[in-house]
Amino acid sequence: MIKKSPLGRGLDSLIPKSADTKSVLEVDIDEIVPNKEQPRVSFEEEKLKELANSIKEKGIIQPLIVTNVGGRYQIIAGERRWRAAGMAGLKKVPVIVKSVENDREKLELALIENLQREDLNPVEVAKAYKLLIEKYDYTQEQLAQIVGKNRSTVANSLRILNLHPKIIEALSQNLITEGHARSLIGLESSVALQVLQKIIDKGLTVREVEKLVKNINNPKRLNENRGNDLFIESIKKEMEEIFKTKIQIKPARKGGKIELIYKSNEELNTILAIIRGERC
Repeated sequence: MIKKSPLGRGLDSLIPKSADTKSVLEVDIDEIVPNKEQPRVSFEEEKLKELANSIKEKGIIQPLIVTNVGGRYQIIAGERRWRAAGMAGLKKVPVIVKSVENDREKLELALIENLQREDLNPVEVAKAYKLLIEKYDYTQEQLAQIVGKNRSTVANSLRILNLHPKIIEALSQNLITEGHARSLIGLESSVALQVLQKIIDKGLTVREVEKLVKNINNPKRLNENRGNDLFIESIKKEMEEIFKTKIQIKPARKGGKIELIYKSNEELNTILAIIRGERC
């Protein structure tokens, strides 16, 4: 049975109310090591440089949260600050040493810290949830309570990991949003990858993707649309033969628009003559 975690109170529960100079230690940066199960796995180089520059000017305002492991200090919260401090050339950094019972609690604390700072991308969040559930036997309900989310939010986050690896990678790289990714859940991988490419190539919104997926999942509507597309294409070809120029037909919910493309005044006069019946 998992004991009730104090983390529902948030990151403040990690830092003593009297976090004065007595509770904050200055530790050699080389004595600090990261947690291999830290939820955050990607650190943008440019943002690290910006933080390093800030640290050079103002120092580290909020201490790192660490715990003693084998004579060294393992990071619970603040790996990004630790990395940036190294880039800034700091030899020592401020820390608060926290006593934790096990790896599960360390992962809880790291997850909470990153979620509150909004430092994790959706894939990192989902993988952290999965690790807590599979390795430490959490239920989705217990996990939701710890991170202060609805159970459905946790469940939807986990479902992202069922998508094709290329879609997960696109989400990690911010090529698509979490909303885009959720829209693709339930599609066959081959179809989902085609939709992914359309999202990237055409910059589709989440609403546009949801509409596209709805059509894909409704064969009758899809066939109707295909039939309409074939009709429009046949009309387009016929008009291009008549007017000897490129035609664009843009259907709308009611009616639509036809555009005749011309490249010179001579072509325009030809189009007008055909419309007036002076040429055929």
